[in-house]
This record gives sequence, structure tokens and C-alpha cells, in this order.
Amino acid sequence: MNAPAAGPALFRPITIRGLEIRNRVWVPPLCQYSVTALDGVPTDWHLVHLGSMAAGGAGLVMAEATAVNPVGRISDHDTGIWNDDQVRAWSRITAFIRSQGAASGIQLAHAGRKASVWQEHLRLPGSQPVEEGGWRTVSASAVAFEGLREPVALDEAGILGVVEDFRAAGRRAVEAGFDVVEVHAAHGYLIHQFLSPLSNRRDDEWGGSLENRARLLLEVIRAVRDEVGERMPVFVRFSATDWVDGGWDEVQTAVVARWAQAAGADFFDISTGGLVANAPIPVGPGYQVPHAIAVGELGEVEVSAVGRITTPEHAERIVASGDADAVMLGKAMMRDPHFALRAAFELGADRSLWPPQYRRARPDLNDGEW
Repeated sequence: MNAPAAGPALFRPITIRGLEIRNRVWVPPLCQYSVTALDGVPTDWHLVHLGSMAAGGAGLVMAEATAVNPVGRISDHDTGIWNDDQVRAWSRITAFIRSQGAASGIQLAHAGRKASVWQEHLRLPGSQPVEEGGWRTVSASAVAFEGLREPVALDEAGILGVVEDFRAAGRRAVEAGFDVVEVHAAHGYLIHQFLSPLSNRRDDEWGGSLENRARLLLEVIRAVRDEVGERMPVFVRFSATDWVDGGWDEVQTAVVARWAQAAGADFFDISTGGLVANAPIPVGPGYQVPHAIAVGELGEVEVSAVGRITTPEHAERIVASGDADAVMLGKAMMRDPHFALRAAFELGADRSLWPPQYRRARPDLNDGEW
């Protein structure tokens, strides 16, 4: 049972399965494209990037979209969790996050037809040529994402192989010390490609009806739940809409969220878009919050909200109103890894979040100004 209403809603603990998370200020998966050896092993950059946000008071720190196999990487500079070297490197990071009082999560991902692209820092368009380190991509159907190469449609064996890769990734996430695993079913990546009728043109048991299009996600959730046990929370990230007519939408998301909950998922991280290039998205402060509200209400599930949430006051309103159970703060956290400390100060929450090494900088112990 979660804590009674006392103090700012943003700083009330929340319990999901066997995990209590100290507050509702959460870090979403933020791709860094910073693996230097091209082997999927996280580096000191990932330790500092994620660790600074844990030291900065966040409740849950979610590691970036991490590939369950080499073909599932967005770029060849992405992190992975398909081998023991990666597990060892992640273990160092989760240990530090835990030492700061935060929970750690990892987003298990497969990019599908949006894989094998240049790392973001290079800013080159299109797919990475195979002769320059790229690889052949896969998807629900042989339908290309705009500007990228045509993928190979997965056959039955290939689909079942993906499920087993997620299963193994769930097991390795436990070994690496993560507290939460999230299945990435959003932003136009592989599971979203199966969910949306715009990218899934199959006429077998993996396509057509909503039940069939959701089959891969549900099989992945069951496999991951089998590996992580009963106490670890399993999240799912959804894009609640493709932002185009005839695509994936809030109603389908809510229905599948209920099915996913029955399959073993606990919590739903609601974003939007990513399946269709140049979709007309009305971006603005909190522009994705209404989608989190809709999925939470229609699906009767717990959700987090994300998208241009940039101030403590806005984040507090979202949680205090019951619009979402937590907020994911991406760019705001990259700009200020200590956002949670600032929010606690501005909202009058408990100051015990402050690391002792930084205590002498606490505003209430100085001039009272941030």
C-alpha cells in the first residue's frame, strides 16, 4: 500500500510489487549513443550520467534503450545486455545508483526496422551501410521506415527467437542488479511495429486482429516475468498514438495495457509517436500528459507521464491531481541532474535527499535561495 497523502505528492513514496521507490521524480530512458568499443558495454559516461541523477534525488533512474541482441541496437554505439561483459559493467552502475537511495531500471529494447542507423552525434541521415558497420534489419513486415532500408519480415522462428532474447535479457537484468525492467513497446521500435496496423501487414497469428498484433508484446512480458520473479516490477513503455489516422491509438493502448497487466506487467510508461516520420505532433508543455490520463483511466492501470514537463510546479500538479502516478523528466534532468533536489526545496519537501557531501550547499543552510 502506498504512503498516505502528506507533503508534496511528488515526494510521496510509491510501492510497486516488492519495490518502494522514494519519490515520483523519475528519469526516463535517455539514449546516449556513447558505447565506444562498439560492443554494447556501458562506460564511465553511463556511470556518471545515471549516477548524477541518482545523487540528484531522483526516485527511479532508468537506463537507456538497451538492446536484447546485436541486431536490436539502434546504432552500433548503443548499450546491450546480451552477454556477461555487459552485465558486469551494468552491475557497477546499479550499485552506485542504489548507494544513493534511488532505484535503478533498464529498458529492454529491440529497434527492429529503425536499427542500424548512424549514432545521433554524427547527425548523418539514413541507415548505416552494411560495409561501414551496419546490418540487415528486421520487422513485423517488409515495410521500411521513411529514409531507412527495407527490413526483413521475421518468420515464426525469428519471432520466437526475439522472445527468448528478451527472456535472457530479463535474467541478465536481475544479475546486473537492476530493480525494475521495462519492455520497450514504443517510439516505432520492434514491438511497436508489431502493435501498429501501419507497420504490421501480416496475415498470420502475429498480425491482423488486435489480439494477434499484441501477441509478441504479451509473449515477451510473460517470458520476462518468468525470469525476474514475482517481486521485481515490470514496466511497459507505450506510444499511446501514432498521431495519424488508421494507426495505433489510445483505445488500443488501454486494451493492450489491461492484457499486459494480466500477463505480468505492473506499470505503464506513456509516451507517443515514433512510428511514422514527420507525423503532425502538437508539441508543447505537458503535451503527452492527456494520453497518460486516457490510458490510465480506460485501462485502469498505473501510469507515468512524460513530455515537456520542466518545472517542479508542473510535475507536482500532474501527480497531485491524479493525472499520473509519477513523472518522467528527460531533457529537464539532462539540463539539471539535481532537479529532484531543487523540486524538494521549492515544494517544501523533506531535505534528506541531499547527499552528505553536498549538504553545505543546501539552500536552507545558507541564504535560503536556490
